[in-house]
Amino acid sequence: MHIPATLVRGGTSKCWLFNQVEVPAGRGDLERLLVAAYGATDPVELDGVGGATPTTSKAAVVSASPEPGVDYLFAQVGIGTGSVEWTSNCGNCATGVALYAVTKGMVPVTGDRTRVVMRNTNTGAVLEGIVDTPGGVVQHFGRQTVPGTRAGGVAVGLTFRDPAGTVALLLPTGRTAQDLRVGDAEPVHVSMVTAGAPVVLVDAASAGRSGAESLERMTADVPWLRTVRHTAAPLMGLLRPGEEPGDAVPKVGLVGPPVPYTTTLGEPIGAEDYDVSVRMLSMNAPHPAIGLTSAVAVAAAGLLQGSVVSRITSGPTDEWLRLGTPAGVVAVRCTDVRDGLPHRVTVQRAARLLADARIYVPEAGSPQAA
Repeated sequence: MHIPATLVRGGTSKCWLFNQVEVPAGRGDLERLLVAAYGATDPVELDGVGGATPTTSKAAVVSASPEPGVDYLFAQVGIGTGSVEWTSNCGNCATGVALYAVTKGMVPVTGDRTRVVMRNTNTGAVLEGIVDTPGGVVQHFGRQTVPGTRAGGVAVGLTFRDPAGTVALLLPTGRTAQDLRVGDAEPVHVSMVTAGAPVVLVDAASAGRSGAESLERMTADVPWLRTVRHTAAPLMGLLRPGEEPGDAVPKVGLVGPPVPYTTTLGEPIGAEDYDVSVRMLSMNAPHPAIGLTSAVAVAAAGLLQGSVVSRITSGPTDEWLRLGTPAGVVAVRCTDVRDGLPHRVTVQRAARLLADARIYVPEAGSPQAA
């Protein structure tokens, strides 16, 4: 069998996008289809369209909505696991969804910039994409760049609306920071927040680290960071008794003070160029930049007195927070802040549609054969 699909680059991720009318509606049938299409039982995803890294083994199913805009279901396709994680959202893929919705006529073009409202059905998050459509024309190429690639794309301003909801949701343990004992080691100082996604941020100094580690060092720290994730999950209400911990949420990473470093593209960054160092995992690998949902969480933590982020920045931040990531500096803007809660968090991104294709799927992935 074959299914139509569009490959899109959103920010620093690649994502296959599917129209809901072209794929099974049932979650089980859809998962079997994606596993077969991506070759996801293979750790290199050779016999499929998966990219064999967490940032390139993603999918989203886009559908028309009764409300203005579109709905989308995000899938983090496992690599070598033969499974799909459905519990999270991806801002980079949402950037691609915004351009896809405009290009495919799911949202009408409205002048030089077109607003796309997107509802993530995994998490209930609502996002807005402002897509550049100069002269009312949809663009296939652009000059907007983002840290992590020198390639240009169509500019998309991505805003998370009410990413934290309430203070109770923002702080699932009720504390802005606390000590977390991980295994038999000394406790580390963390902030556990839910904004954009559930995230546990480790104060790097408390763990004998800098927060500006190389990707190689982060790779060596993956087993320890997974233990941090699995320890924090039940405290954040993400794991029921008897359940096995997953690796999608909470997202986990290190934060530290700004220091001079060189990006993965060889560009020098001064300590004065950003406000806080951030190194995150994407599933079980170091993120080459930072996931946008994680960036939202770091920015939200920066607004909280006493959090591991605000301690680094010497107090709650104003509307801009500059994150030093392996790929470069990502600026996040919090606006409409009330009682410490950001009601709008915006990141400037870029997207480009790479291909419209037919994916040939082995019959084992067909819902008829399941």
